[in-house]
Amino acid sequence: MKNINILKSILLGITACIVITGCEKDYLEITPTDRLSNAAILADSTLFEAFVINRYIGVKLTNKEGDSNMPGFGRGFEYGMWGSLTDESIYNNNDDTWLIQQGQLAPENLGIAGVFWARSYRSIREINYALNNIGQVSMSEGRKNRLIAELKFIRAFRYHDLIRNYGKVVLMGDRVVELGENYQDPALFDRRPIEESMAYVINELNDAIAGLPTNNSNIYGEGRATKGAAMALKSRLLLYAASPLYTDGANSSQKWADAAQAAKDVMDLGIYGIFQGGYSELFTNQQSNSEYIFARFYNLTARHLALEIANGPNGYGGWGGNVPLQNLVDDYEMTDGSAFSWSNPAHAAAPYANRDPRFAATVLYDGAPYRGRTVETFRSIDTDQYPDGQDSAGGRDNWNTSKTGYYLNKFIREDLPIVNPWEVAGVQNWIYFRYAEILLNYAEAQNEVSGPDATVYDAINAIRSRTGVNMPALPAGLTQSEMRERIRHERRIELAFEEHRFYDVRRWMIADQTENEAAQGISVIRALDGTKTYSVITALTGRSFQQKHYWLPIPRFEILASNNQLEQNPEY
Repeated sequence: MKNINILKSILLGITACIVITGCEKDYLEITPTDRLSNAAILADSTLFEAFVINRYIGVKLTNKEGDSNMPGFGRGFEYGMWGSLTDESIYNNNDDTWLIQQGQLAPENLGIAGVFWARSYRSIREINYALNNIGQVSMSEGRKNRLIAELKFIRAFRYHDLIRNYGKVVLMGDRVVELGENYQDPALFDRRPIEESMAYVINELNDAIAGLPTNNSNIYGEGRATKGAAMALKSRLLLYAASPLYTDGANSSQKWADAAQAAKDVMDLGIYGIFQGGYSELFTNQQSNSEYIFARFYNLTARHLALEIANGPNGYGGWGGNVPLQNLVDDYEMTDGSAFSWSNPAHAAAPYANRDPRFAATVLYDGAPYRGRTVETFRSIDTDQYPDGQDSAGGRDNWNTSKTGYYLNKFIREDLPIVNPWEVAGVQNWIYFRYAEILLNYAEAQNEVSGPDATVYDAINAIRSRTGVNMPALPAGLTQSEMRERIRHERRIELAFEEHRFYDVRRWMIADQTENEAAQGISVIRALDGTKTYSVITALTGRSFQQKHYWLPIPRFEILASNNQLEQNPEY
């Protein structure tokens, strides 16, 4: 975030001093020179606001989180993207992702999913500190109320991460647990039912919505919470709350109606819309646009991981990174709206022709134009007469060759270098909430309430008809169940790699199907006359999902730290 970067030098040491260690003096009575005391923060409204702003930034708790800077508010552009724990992609070099894909998730080893509990409760404690002490800070009531609303939004976001990963959570209220406090207090480990937890977070968001501005001024700072951001989070949470994983069927109709209304409330603000500058450009343009609701804004002084080298094809000097699966590729429609099928000879002969434009904007495939040549993942039938493709296992840097035959294109900028990107790349924004998600939330919830009425069609077709995509409108006369499948398909395509798929297949309770399918890739063989044949292959063996995996396990060390009072999720 731009304003956060400006304050970064002020913020060094604040978190560690105030909310983690308490900065208690040791026996030498040495006063740290790189930290600010609690009193200093509370005596200076600028420093206190800097502390609040810093709550939008996380701390690096494990290897391969972000790059040189602290990770963002949520996840985002990290080495292993969340899509590589789903049927969207695999992470080419593992980095603690395969164990989740292969069903080996355990309280002792959560791979890249192991930090949500600690990071979320750390942040909640920091926010509670600020809320408990803001009354001591000299500032106007208007400024104070705005900061309180921001803090409640951030706390709600942290609880949203806890709920969607673990289900039942411990509700801390405004309590600040101090080091040395009696950790045997049962209230510290009392995981509350999902419905109660959701109600608490929604109430917090209602308070935040009332206190947040509709727009951020230049002084207020781009990238900080707005009324729309809090409303978008409320929309997402209520959609989750109505979904099969989160409800036993009780009041499901009312829950779907509440979710539809929450999305409609965002739509009725009239300040957001579908970006018409191109699907690819939505994710690579450094400027805000009408589709952004809430995002982290990066610049050259606070870059994230250099996506181009991390995910680029080996023939260009890239590391492979998050490589899309054939499972995802096959789900992109033809440009006429029909389904792709390998049993169709025309499709099988040219599988990348005439596909939904979002496919080429998301996936680099054999023959895709990229950086002055075409991507070459093919192997030659006779390498003595014709060499293997530059981006295949027969090309350069073949240790980085994609295991699936594809490379990531979404979020990637061709104007940023792959080789030696360190001083210039890593400047794309990460969008936490955008208007297309709200339209999809509305369509899903409204379809469950009343079936596929005109407003459901309008929401989906607005996404499909965006400039540069121009996919045909959904066919008229769909049943409720048919529309449900269309909406789920549209979420898969439109929101690919934006960290939705992992949670969508779980809340719909179809993960036992989608996550038990083989992780597939493609083998492309080039004949001497230039023709190519395509064969589906297994890219990662042993892919597995069990019923217990609908929720993450709480890390074992958290259970042990509670003296076994903290309830573990079932079957772990």
